[in-house]
Amino acid sequence: MRIKLLLFLFFQTAIVTAQQIEPIQADRPDQTETPYLVPTGMLQVETGFSFQKNDAFSNTNALPSTLWKYGLNENFELRLITTFTSENNQNETISGINPILIGCKIKISDEKGFVPKTSFIGHFSIPKLASKNFQSEYYAPRFRFVMQHSLSNKTTLSYNLGAEWDGFSAEPTFIYTLTTGFSVTNKIGFYIESFGFAPQKDSANHSFDGGITYLINDNFMLDVSSGFGITKNAPKNYFAIGFSFRI
Repeated sequence: MRIKLLLFLFFQTAIVTAQQIEPIQADRPDQTETPYLVPTGMLQVETGFSFQKNDAFSNTNALPSTLWKYGLNENFELRLITTFTSENNQNETISGINPILIGCKIKISDEKGFVPKTSFIGHFSIPKLASKNFQSEYYAPRFRFVMQHSLSNKTTLSYNLGAEWDGFSAEPTFIYTLTTGFSVTNKIGFYIESFGFAPQKDSANHSFDGGITYLINDNFMLDVSSGFGITKNAPKNYFAIGFSFRI
């Protein structure tokens, strides 16, 4: 009798817990990271292929780029980023693995009135954990503060502010993103976004993009996105497709 009671309580708890977990929230496909963390004890994988035309003579493709995330608790998430890159410059092609990034996401605050839902994301790249042609000289940190406001039940305003280093010089590149997301249905969403990178000793570049997400179920989502540069020194355009899931 006790065993039956324990089993009943276990399954009831599992059902309630499952019901309390919101649909998957991913950091892709936009450039703006989400302040939401992966639920405790769950592994989330976000992967995709992107094809970027830098200028008339070169392009850079991620085949694929994958973000691995694990929820340690409701306030802390472990992160690992792996990217296989192919760079084509006229008749020369270089392919390999970029330096692996290790990091975390830390919850700072929930949304309350004018205070946005906020988290901090930090990574650093490991120079030797890369293909020979893509190794950097130094460990390279990068960080962002990620914020989100709910404008309505179907609309959000999100933005990121941060900086990153390339592993070769001490000068940072500052980052900003600004995106508006819309829920068309319970399964379909889309966004429009502006973002840019401002090197400390060079001109800033700015781009615009948009994309669509489709929720297969609460734990699996597809995405497609595309964008273009709005300044001369920004990449000309890009296209990306991918998916995210959690277990």
